[in-house]
Amino acid sequence: MQTTIFAFCGKGGVGKTSLSAAFIRLLSEQYPQKRILAVDADPAVGLSTALGIEPPMTLDDIRLRIAQSIDKGETADAVALLSEAKFHLLDCITERGNLSFLAIGRPEAAGCYCKVNAYLKQVLEMIAGNYDFVVIDGEAGIEQINRRVMETVDCLVLVSDPSQKGIRVISTIRDVASRLAAAKHCGVIFNRTRDGFDPDGIEGLPPVLAVIGDDPEQAAHDMQGESVFSLSASSPLYGGAKKALDALLREINDEAV
Repeated sequence: MQTTIFAFCGKGGVGKTSLSAAFIRLLSEQYPQKRILAVDADPAVGLSTALGIEPPMTLDDIRLRIAQSIDKGETADAVALLSEAKFHLLDCITERGNLSFLAIGRPEAAGCYCKVNAYLKQVLEMIAGNYDFVVIDGEAGIEQINRRVMETVDCLVLVSDPSQKGIRVISTIRDVASRLAAAKHCGVIFNRTRDGFDPDGIEGLPPVLAVIGDDPEQAAHDMQGESVFSLSASSPLYGGAKKALDALLREINDEAV
């Protein structure tokens, strides 16, 4: 099975999670016969709400459970540990139709997410091949790119608002990703833009996939905690996500010819 992996990155607060969810909805609607894995890799834990899915367990829950068993001397060797990890992994994949959902979780301990990010990378390598499409809602910033969590990504989708800070963040992510060969395709979605915004004047950007203006409907959905599946097709966010997804799929198909 050939798997196509999309990963969304950018600074916090630019609508990255909403766009990830919109891609997931579009893929599930356009390819009902395909298997889709949605991965909430952001410790802010927003993708589950955007999709209307509540996972019973997260990757960090599994990591902690295994770590505790090692501390107690209950795991005999590395083979047993791997078998246990695979077994527990099934417990935190929630399925709905052709969509499966997996969340990284929010580690309780203070500090960086190095251990759970390393575990996420191993899990993606282990299970991604079981799906036709994988959509990853990455954490804000460049940490997961730096740690090669996104090493096997096909399409890196950089999301920014029109602010200089947002543009600097996606430029940094793009530069780091290119050095690490972290993605075959890369494009930008500008979200929450005002009338008159023109990305053509911004130097050094990857191809711009879509420019999305204010979306009152999406804002209301966020306030009410409604899922992206109840968003109308006339929503600017839905339309922009469709334009971006279609552009990336055309690139992938052209490359395969």
